[in-house]
Amino acid sequence: LQKHWPPGTQCVAKHDHTKPKARELAFRKGDVVTIIEAVEGKGWYRARHNETGQEGLLAASALRERGAIRIDPKLSLMPWFHGKISGVEAVQELQPPEDGLFLVRESIRHPGDYVLCVSFGKEVIHYRVVHEENTLSIDSQQYFSNLIDMIEHYMKEQGAICTKLVKPKPKTGMKSAEEELAKAGWLLNLQHLTLGDRIGQGEFGDVLQGEYMGQKVAVKNIKCDVTAQAFLAETAAMTKVRHKNLVCLLGVILHNGLYIVMEFMSKGNLVNFLRTRGRALVPTQQLLLFALDVAQGMDYLESKKLVHRDLAARNILISEENVAKVSDFGLARVNPKGADASLLPVKWTAPEALKHNKFSSKSDVWSYGILLWETFSFGRAPYPKLSLKEVTELLEQGYRMEPPEGCPPAVYALMKSCWELEPGKRPSFKKLTEKLQKELK
Repeated sequence: LQKHWPPGTQCVAKHDHTKPKARELAFRKGDVVTIIEAVEGKGWYRARHNETGQEGLLAASALRERGAIRIDPKLSLMPWFHGKISGVEAVQELQPPEDGLFLVRESIRHPGDYVLCVSFGKEVIHYRVVHEENTLSIDSQQYFSNLIDMIEHYMKEQGAICTKLVKPKPKTGMKSAEEELAKAGWLLNLQHLTLGDRIGQGEFGDVLQGEYMGQKVAVKNIKCDVTAQAFLAETAAMTKVRHKNLVCLLGVILHNGLYIVMEFMSKGNLVNFLRTRGRALVPTQQLLLFALDVAQGMDYLESKKLVHRDLAARNILISEENVAKVSDFGLARVNPKGADASLLPVKWTAPEALKHNKFSSKSDVWSYGILLWETFSFGRAPYPKLSLKEVTELLEQGYRMEPPEGCPPAVYALMKSCWELEPGKRPSFKKLTEKLQKELK
């Protein structure tokens, strides 16, 4: 049965349609289009091609809805990496012989180094990849910062090896992240991406400003497979959601590691926005609008059963039109070593999450109360002059922060309701949204 798609739905083409009739849209298999409206003829839609910007008609039967990425621990940016196997096993893996078929293994003879094994002629040639001072090299001429960069280089040019690398031999059971992302419709085209200046640095790589198909974008670049796998898992959360108060994921590019492409928020994060402008330039009405934006974004996440875990003013980004959007909601919990309590942002984290690692929408509500305090104090750090240890102890004893100067009493009452010790007594984001809407009337 054909599902009805409302305007704004993103769909992926199931096959090529390169010779369209009048008013029809041309597309190739895997292209992404956005539905504009259903048209009179049954099973037809008017849609916009996400890359070319062209509009036209197409049959629903040619499309499937763009899916959320299904994450699988076997998804890898380096499906060709086989870990600790012997040279003999590598030769068996690369049968039957095929020029340019390759894999990478860990060196058993030289722990810490790698071996690139390449099929050429009727043989398999083994190149030792020496790992020294954080670089990798086969010939002591060309140095690479990681395996992904090295493989990409030798896929483009032969250099010091017997032949260009042509085809990776995936480790049994491993799936190429590239294929899975393409299938779900989230793989973007590298040729349309222009990278600009670095605008930030995260724990896992740089954030760059760029342009994709003429649209300004922010791009996170991750270069390590372990982190990238965690990031793919988290990016998957972003593919499930779409809301005006959440930073929008445009897609992913696999090149030089992983590029995550998101909409660009020109006015930066809420903390810096407030600190650089202050009371003179940001009226209370605007603070309330920011608070409402965040509550609406979080209400939507709560409805999707997604927990943010790192809600704070630094993770709220402001658009050119002064709309506040929640960011890093999927990326908040990327820690390859598992959740480490010492890394939790103590001053924002609910007591039950700190003590028992219990995260829920209600622990997000506690953090939202802190975010409200940051907003109405124009970006001050919470619990001024208190150490982390003091904060934890005082909260147990019932201490709560005083209202920021000039904060409306109704807003302070909201903060305090978010800081109820018992999670069940805290309001939902839906309730917080309603109360802020009343405050704005």
